[in-house]
Amino acid sequence: MLSQVVELVERKNRFAITSHARPDGDSLGSSLGLYWLLLALGKDTDIIMRDAVPAAYQKLPGAQHIRIASALDEKYDAVFVIECSDITRPDLARLDEQFIINIDHHSTTALFGSINWIDSTASAVGEMIYNLCKAMGVRVSREIADCVYTALLTDTGSFHFSNTTERTFKVASELVRIGIKPARIAEAVFNSHPWSKLELLGKVLATARHDATGRIAWIRQTLEMKERAGASDEDSSNFVNYPMSVGEVEAVAFFKESAPGEFRVSLRSKGDTNVARVAEVFGGGGHRNAAGCTLRGDWDELEEALIPLLQEAVADANGEDFTRPTADDLVQLTPQEIGA
Repeated sequence: MLSQVVELVERKNRFAITSHARPDGDSLGSSLGLYWLLLALGKDTDIIMRDAVPAAYQKLPGAQHIRIASALDEKYDAVFVIECSDITRPDLARLDEQFIINIDHHSTTALFGSINWIDSTASAVGEMIYNLCKAMGVRVSREIADCVYTALLTDTGSFHFSNTTERTFKVASELVRIGIKPARIAEAVFNSHPWSKLELLGKVLATARHDATGRIAWIRQTLEMKERAGASDEDSSNFVNYPMSVGEVEAVAFFKESAPGEFRVSLRSKGDTNVARVAEVFGGGGHRNAAGCTLRGDWDELEEALIPLLQEAVADANGEDFTRPTADDLVQLTPQEIGA
């Protein structure tokens, strides 16, 4: 599918780029890397997002050129949709009226584009953008390099997630040779948070629970916690990783209330535990060790539905028999009502 992308870019001139709402390091780094690539080819290019750029990524080259909008009001030769599981993720009206090039590295992504370039072996979409530069004979500029490295750094969890490969390090090494400053990028991404993030983190970690085995952990974030901390959505972007730092924990769920009765759930795991399959049960998806979904309903009941699936995934990964907990068993696995 890379050849189809190359051929279309060579023939056409008017492009737009977008990614999912509440953009992160890979979506922004990849989108901006592609933006600079297209500009180098003399293409007329807009980059449009539904939500503002988080503080951690505002120093990315070209971030100031991102237009925040709720709809695509112009007709383009093609719109690149970066790192989205389906066409609704960018939350842009009239996107479905465009010719879409769907670029992602998640194996569970729907093939919603007219062209679908999906590479589940890539550690990040940023790695794919780097490959596109090579395929099109575009020199990897310092701007492209900074953006692509940010995508790699964030989507591999600073190169310690299981999606990190020899190829990831090869690309990163080449970007360093071009002149990027890894320490500077890491400082901007990981050490530029507001105090509200620390306050919110304390409230969320106070909800941490684990099951009887100690291998499954979960945390909650309520709308009230977010409001009391004066926090934004981006402030909790990596909270799911904190319980993963516990040695015996093999799978984690982060239940984040996004609206009354609606919860965005981030799932993480170690080793062979496949949380993407758990997410798929609820209409979500992702990678084996990093996935997500959206749930609606009563909080405790949703946890009682999801936690046993994580337990089963851990048991499967360890070659163990699994017996689903009874309703009585689940009572003791469910966090108590969170106080004020």
